[in-house]
Amino acid sequence: MLVDGKAIAEKVLLSLEEERRHIGRPIALGILMSGGDAATESFIKIKSKAAQRLGVEVVRRELDPGATTEDALAALADLSTRVQGVIVQMPLREPIDAEKIIGALSPEQDVDAIGPKPHLVMAPVAEAAKEILTESGIDPSGKKAVVVGAGRLVGKPSAEMLAELGAHVAFVTKEAGSLEELKDADIAVLGAGNPGFIKPEMLKAGIVLIDAGTTEAGGGRIMGDADPSCANMASVFTPVPGGIGPVAVAMIFRNLLALSKRHV
Repeated sequence: MLVDGKAIAEKVLLSLEEERRHIGRPIALGILMSGGDAATESFIKIKSKAAQRLGVEVVRRELDPGATTEDALAALADLSTRVQGVIVQMPLREPIDAEKIIGALSPEQDVDAIGPKPHLVMAPVAEAAKEILTESGIDPSGKKAVVVGAGRLVGKPSAEMLAELGAHVAFVTKEAGSLEELKDADIAVLGAGNPGFIKPEMLKAGIVLIDAGTTEAGGGRIMGDADPSCANMASVFTPVPGGIGPVAVAMIFRNLLALSKRHV
């Protein structure tokens, strides 16, 4: 089954529209970035469209080429005075120290839940993966789940989410684990950012495959970590684009509204 991420996102956004109507005050989302590729611009376009629908202002701050960590910290501090939530769009160009920028995020504005003490329970991609599992009727409890990649936006929060739902979670990264784990995995979440490197023969038949490894593959084409033919092996498959991406964007705004209500 191919997951229609746009349809799932639409359900979430409809509920958020109702929620937004009860929040009369202005809400703004800040995006701090230092350049980006086609995948980055695609996500920002989707975010901006959802923001417009929900009556949320987007304040985009793009750092100049060669900006330092100090420049980025100053931009973040300025942005934080103007918005209710902030996204630090990864990756940040060198020589910016991304860890320092993330550490400077206010927990009250950390929409992506990537800082050391976020006020939100779950990062948007993990929330989106959970929503897709629920919509697909998948209960992870007791199942083997493999998470490929251990990044703060996809891998780590997705592993935490799956473990909380009772799955037996294995990590596969460049440094540890083996892709052989996929041979007997019931569920896999991909977040390596390596376009098309997961092939059908690497998978267990009937796997639930959630591909969150969005990358520009050349010529502006967006690809996930899984070769599209992996859909033939999966009982549930999120294509790229159109799979988990739109749902994750909807979850960003769910988090933003939650933050805006908690900190009047």
